[in-house]
Amino acid sequence: MGLEGDAQLTWILGSSRSGSTWLLRMLGELPHVATIDDPHLGHHLGVWRPIPLAWAAADDEPELSTLLDLQRDREEFFFNDRYADAWEPALRQLIISRFDAQVADSAPGARAVVVKEPGSQAAELFSRLFPDSSLIFLLRDVRDVVASWLDAYRRGSWAEPNGAFAASRGGRVPLARWLASVWLYRTEAVERAVERHPGPTATLRYETLRTDPVAEVARVCAHARIPADAPTVYSAVSAHDFDRVSPARRGRGRAIREARPGAWTRELSPAELDAVVSVAGAKLVELGYLRAHELRRLRRVA
Repeated sequence: MGLEGDAQLTWILGSSRSGSTWLLRMLGELPHVATIDDPHLGHHLGVWRPIPLAWAAADDEPELSTLLDLQRDREEFFFNDRYADAWEPALRQLIISRFDAQVADSAPGARAVVVKEPGSQAAELFSRLFPDSSLIFLLRDVRDVVASWLDAYRRGSWAEPNGAFAASRGGRVPLARWLASVWLYRTEAVERAVERHPGPTATLRYETLRTDPVAEVARVCAHARIPADAPTVYSAVSAHDFDRVSPARRGRGRAIREARPGAWTRELSPAELDAVVSVAGAKLVELGYLRAHELRRLRRVA
């Protein structure tokens, strides 16, 4: 069927290392659901500025942005606002054609297409291009996100073949600051997209998803208009139970790591934690992950 037909499109948005792959795999167990795992659209359309090296080299704390933010009013910039009426419909059709080609190979006849796109700095653009799609915002504590990514920046990790590298001891703190900046930018971009999106939306937290995955997956299905009864959802969740994953396929340096909220307390050094909180502490308080007096105490200690 595909997106050219009547298939419903759903985006899983938020930060990487937030359980989005796990959620995608559970939804992929449901009947007539096709999944697309990180097409990296956001990384192409939302190129970061400045480059990550700035977090180690700049005199002052850099302010993260994207090329789209900085050049949207520039006449010659390809994806500018002035010519959006020309390029946005063409970009929408390109995305549909590419997704449908994959769906035709992997799940012909699918009635729902779920796309996991952690490059969510482009969330507002996705919303404009696909106003009838569903936006699922998966949120996770930035401290656990950064701890997970720092673990991936080690020699021999799952991420090394995809462009990660072994971070030096001295490089971990600026890397943590950069990763926290990315989390903050993406979180706020998805919040804006969800607030204004004309189609269905749902926000869920990784911590709640871990506690009650059956209820949360059922809630996602309801918002994303994916038909699934209780036994079907239970079966889909059970197929990807963390405890069923072989110990040889999980743990440090693995894509499936701990699946334990709060693991950052054992993994982030005081300097790394200070770097994360200095960037995203106010957002942690706003989201309820941290109390205001706890943030003040952390800043005094730092």
